[in-house]
Amino acid sequence: MDRTLQQQLLRGLWVALWALAAVAALYYLTPLVAPFLFGWLIAYILNPLVHFLQKRTRAPRWLAVTVSLLLFLGISVGLITIAVTNIVLEINDLSALIQSNMEKWKTSFTAFVNSDHIQHLITRITTYYNENPQYQDTINSNLNSTGKTVTDFVSRAVSFVVNNVLYLAASLPNMATVTVVALLAAFLISFDWNRLNRKLGEWTPGFVARPVRLIWIDLQKALFGYMRAQLILISITAMFVIIGLLILRVEYAITIGLLIGFVDLLPYLGTGAAMVPWIIFCFIQDNYYLGIGLSILYGIILVARQILEPKILATSIGLEALPTLIAMYVGLKLFGFLGLIIGPVTLILLTTFQRSGVFRDLWRYIRHGKASDA
Repeated sequence: MDRTLQQQLLRGLWVALWALAAVAALYYLTPLVAPFLFGWLIAYILNPLVHFLQKRTRAPRWLAVTVSLLLFLGISVGLITIAVTNIVLEINDLSALIQSNMEKWKTSFTAFVNSDHIQHLITRITTYYNENPQYQDTINSNLNSTGKTVTDFVSRAVSFVVNNVLYLAASLPNMATVTVVALLAAFLISFDWNRLNRKLGEWTPGFVARPVRLIWIDLQKALFGYMRAQLILISITAMFVIIGLLILRVEYAITIGLLIGFVDLLPYLGTGAAMVPWIIFCFIQDNYYLGIGLSILYGIILVARQILEPKILATSIGLEALPTLIAMYVGLKLFGFLGLIIGPVTLILLTTFQRSGVFRDLWRYIRHGKASDA
């Protein structure tokens, strides 16, 4: 084998090993350093407020950090308390509503089963079953299979809910520990922000600092762009819902529209978390006008999201629409609904690496043994 090609293969193998080591380190070390990453993120978010307080009030750094952190805690705890309280109240109201309507639903279901059309259909099925014994085994087998499928689905659903509730309950002490450590880390990091930045600059080699700086700048733009895109999409969803509910003459249309727009943030369920149960409830209550209207509105929202989301994400993040659509589709196929977020984020990372010259420098190193043409 040619010596130059052999060296290139060895350097390529070396780069691949380092990449695998980095991925493995990221996978195994992230849980260990997660509280400190959260602490750094909180400190990064609060840093502009800390600088503002220092500049305006001439307060010492520790006092500005303490006030900022207390404001952050107060707002976070307040929002969580309001959200949990509202969820509990809504669940209680829903439970009371279900209990008050249970007898009505039972009566409606009984009347539906005893209706002439259903009884005639049952009679025809029974007659066909008795007159065709050669199909009875097939019918019984299919019924048993369907029953087993339904039973297994219900069992898995119940197990999923119970297991997740138990996991959440068991995770509460660990979550509390992580929260305390993250807050302490946020205080210490924010207090020593400038000194830590200087130390990091001194420890980081020049050939690493430049691409890392470029990557960080691009990631900041992409992060804020992604947040802006989500805000635009939520606003569009809320606008569609409000207009639709006003047309359907639903009370509190603006409030409900804003709440459903906020629910649109959910990565797994989105708008359907609010719209689908509402539609089902309308049909159960025999309110076909509102049920059909909400179904049409929900369909319009889904179509609008599918059309607008790739374009808005591409414009806000700085990516082209087609690669963004491909990333979202591949992410959806590989990771489910969460892939709609993982796909674009992965594309952002790859594009950022390309813009900062990381892939170019790695290719030059593999081919020539150095990361630059100099």
